[in-house]
Amino acid sequence: MSYLPTTFAALGDATRFAIVERLLKEGELSAGGLQDGTEISPPAISRHLKVLRKAGIIEQRVDKQRRMYSVRPQAVEAISAWTMS
Repeated sequence: MSYLPTTFAALGDATRFAIVERLLKEGELSAGGLQDGTEISPPAISRHLKVLRKAGIIEQRVDKQRRMYSVRPQAVEAISAWTMS
């Protein structure tokens, strides 16, 4: 669980926390779908998604020309296990 500080650092940003919260609620979304209804620019969304991917919180898959994002269950399980210890 030594990577939890990286996880919490990534989630410490309000925008990234909101992205993860939305993915947990709505399931897999494209970068454009995550941008819908926000005032965040496409480059900013991309930067936030990159941080979340590097922290191991979300994963990306390619669907033709779209990049689809979802929360990695292992990341949520690690946080849950830490809170239960």
